[in-house]
Amino acid sequence: MSSRGRFITLEGLEGVGKTTNREFIEATLKSRDINVVVTREPGGTELGEQLRHLLLHASAPVSAEAELMMMAASRKQHTVDVIEPALQSGKWVLCDRYADASYAYQGGGRQLGLDVVASLHSLLTIDLQPDITFLLDMPIADGLKRMAARGKPDRIEQEELAFFERARKAYLQRAALQPDRMKVVDAGAPLEQVQARVSELLMQFLDSNNG
Repeated sequence: MSSRGRFITLEGLEGVGKTTNREFIEATLKSRDINVVVTREPGGTELGEQLRHLLLHASAPVSAEAELMMMAASRKQHTVDVIEPALQSGKWVLCDRYADASYAYQGGGRQLGLDVVASLHSLLTIDLQPDITFLLDMPIADGLKRMAARGKPDRIEQEELAFFERARKAYLQRAALQPDRMKVVDAGAPLEQVQARVSELLMQFLDSNNG
């Protein structure tokens, strides 16, 4: 039987370069002959992608509580259908956002509180913990400028600056409490420097896991 795979997540606010660095990490893992499944949240399953569309493009107002519950529903289905089966088969999983995002966006940004997010995840038995998380961090204004250059913003991207400041604070507080898992990377640096740091942290992780 294959040994259990490893679960790697990428977190961060809008414009921090998650897509670029996800591709970089994927290429690095494949260069080490690691079988990796790349996925995202919200999404990753048929149900999750439908919920993603509702969450990002709903024409009517969505309450903070409803947003959190839709995120959690997507995450539960994603974990059961995609992430856990892949890990159990020995594959590694690289995911664009996971539970940390709800602590940041709904717990912090929407001001529901971290305890509410934790309680819902406990109720739904979403207790999977990433083995390592790369938190790409940069000043909010700089990230929003990058985001604006990409085109029309979605429902969440249209939020006010204070929302993103609260979300960033929640991310950094969570990283400070779990430094062994959550690695903060300065995403405001030039891309070569960002990826050099990501590579350094990833290689340390791979060496520690005999990857």
